[in-house]
Amino acid sequence: MDLKTENSSNGSTPEINLQKLHKMAAEVILLGKFILRLLNAALVLVTNLLARILGSDLVRQHFHLMLSALVLFGPVLSFWVSKYSIFANSNHYLYRKFLRSTWGWTCIFTASFILLLSISARRPLSLLLRHLSRIGVVGLLWWGCQRLLNLLDDATGTCYEPMTPAQDIQDAASSVQPLLLLHEDQTKASCLKAHMVWRGYEVSQDVLIVCLCCLLLVEEMSVFGLHLAQTKPLQRSPGTPLRFIFLLCVALLAVWMFLLLCLLAHFPKFPSQQLGGALGYLGWRGLYQGWYRLKTSWGCPGLPGDGLFTTTDINK
Repeated sequence: MDLKTENSSNGSTPEINLQKLHKMAAEVILLGKFILRLLNAALVLVTNLLARILGSDLVRQHFHLMLSALVLFGPVLSFWVSKYSIFANSNHYLYRKFLRSTWGWTCIFTASFILLLSISARRPLSLLLRHLSRIGVVGLLWWGCQRLLNLLDDATGTCYEPMTPAQDIQDAASSVQPLLLLHEDQTKASCLKAHMVWRGYEVSQDVLIVCLCCLLLVEEMSVFGLHLAQTKPLQRSPGTPLRFIFLLCVALLAVWMFLLLCLLAHFPKFPSQQLGGALGYLGWRGLYQGWYRLKTSWGCPGLPGDGLFTTTDINK
């Protein structure tokens, strides 16, 4: 009897362990589903609120004014910020990883948002390509501005080389500031590559592209509220991927605004940065407030949301 009892007990042990494992797995799955539902509810709540803010008339009509005021008066903050701050270092991670690839990040996130928005609205491929062409036009504008500004900088600037101590004149003036040798046949790129000093009237390309990307993101994301209004009567959700990429675009906009504030406060360059901001504003004004408002027969891509929503939603 003892042997049978031991065998029966030994034989029932794996069954009990399997039952416990199944029960634990079911509890973990239920907990995971609960967490996912909670995160999805938070995502829906946050994206609905942000869509309402970015789609409001206050933001769409006055965001460029707020950005212009930031560019004009941002350098005043240099009197209060500390020069020992981590953002006062030009080799900071924020500048190295984001500032030099501002257009790349904006292009990827905005194009993904337009793609998912067109798929969610169930529109044809031709309409999707027409809306994506707006990003290509802005990219061509940024490339042309870079080329033009580099040519102007090379034409108006001058390269200087510090003199060696042996060549320096021993007088009171030279002790205050070392003399410089002039190199007129150098471009800015070759001058800086040779570790020399370049002096000229330059336009801040960093401020230009950051301002242009901020204005572009606000214009493209402002139509998400219209999409929510269109899908609500149909009882059709925009989908988690679209909401998530919209949230990423808003986060990217916040990063660009913070980056612009750091540039103006820690590295003020008047009027170079103000000229860059003015060119970014003019680029946005010429495209989104000018050419994109023309009829599609003129070859323009149209404004964000054209053809994606019904007339009733656009009026709302």
